Amino acid sequence: MVVHFDDPDPLYPLPPLNEIPDDDADKPNDTYKLVTHMLDISALVLTLDYQTTTSNGFPAVIFGTATFSRIYNDAHHISGVTPLRAARLALRYGMNVFDTAPFYGDSEIILGNALRALRREFPRDSYTLVTKVGRYPTEFDYAPEAIESSIARSLRRLHTSYFDIVYLHDVEFIADEKLARRGGNHVDALGEEREQYGLDESQEGEAYTEKDHKVLSAVKKLFELRDERGVIKRVGISGFPLPTLLRIAILIQKRLGKPVDLVMSYCHLTLQNSTLEQFKSAFGARAGVKQVIAASPIAMALLRPSRSLDWHPAPLEVREAAQRAAQLSQEWDAPETGLPDLALQYTFARAREIGVPVAVGLSTLEEVHASVKAWHEVDAEGFTTKEEWVARVKTVQDLFRDVQMLDYSWATP
Repeated sequence: MVVHFDDPDPLYPLPPLNEIPDDDADKPNDTYKLVTHMLDISALVLTLDYQTTTSNGFPAVIFGTATFSRIYNDAHHISGVTPLRAARLALRYGMNVFDTAPFYGDSEIILGNALRALRREFPRDSYTLVTKVGRYPTEFDYAPEAIESSIARSLRRLHTSYFDIVYLHDVEFIADEKLARRGGNHVDALGEEREQYGLDESQEGEAYTEKDHKVLSAVKKLFELRDERGVIKRVGISGFPLPTLLRIAILIQKRLGKPVDLVMSYCHLTLQNSTLEQFKSAFGARAGVKQVIAASPIAMALLRPSRSLDWHPAPLEVREAAQRAAQLSQEWDAPETGLPDLALQYTFARAREIGVPVAVGLSTLEEVHASVKAWHEVDAEGFTTKEEWVARVKTVQDLFRDVQMLDYSWATP
């Protein structure tokens, strides 16, 4: 099916702002306001003198808006005022980076409507907008002309004249993966197995198939939109398998003569798999990448198994270990120390240690409050130094270790 970028968008009308609730639940707890920044935006060297500037840096927590779609919520939720209220609360907390994508259903439309309604309290230069190109609900299209049309549609949907960041979405589906194995612990790609992953120094810049050239062509178009037209401020790539992301980042720098600004991977800084820690430095040292972003600290709901995980791409052994961890967490003495909260705290702790912002999918006011509270517990309260917390982390990780699935990356979904 062909993507028709000029098709009319569905409408999600909002009531006047003065008719939308703004109660105690919509107010931030000042104790938990985000003040820690993982990235000084000015450190990302830009080639143009942009007239419009963004905020001073990336907050530790990024608002992921795949939740503003029927992927994660029903039609009633996304067509109501909860997305606007959640976005407003996040901004009031200082969580001022929003990550969306055309692949996430109507997320761009929902987010764009909310931010437009909030423009008096939060003008465009008070937040950072992130979207993606190349992957759509029905297909992939990395053709340069499709990239340009996609950006034009996203600009319209989000009521803006520029994007702070645009990722080429899920590059592993288009590029040659060049993996020694699709599932497993891929850390050896940095060492003794690097040649099998296309990561030996003698292989740098080698495009293996026409698939790699499609990625290069798409990134070249994004560089043009950044460097020559100012529609984009920074260019990134996103995806799941870390060795593929590293190889493609190196390929881009070698073949196009300039690096991508950012790389985002999901499910690789979690209680079950924290191999992003080993890969992070290689992205900078070998590919010139200025910032790495971690996404999905709950590992695509793996660490929130309140329902069946039959749909999850992880092997059965991983899903069963997660279920055992969830059952174990029910014995802990306080509800806020359940498995999802422990997982969030763990990711925040490791991200804080290595200087990586974390994109968290958020749907409700309660989830926004909980996320900034979890960051505060890690950043200001020293939660991760408490013996009981450390013991719980070890207990959960041992469940994955016992079935040889700790740091296991499943095959790309």
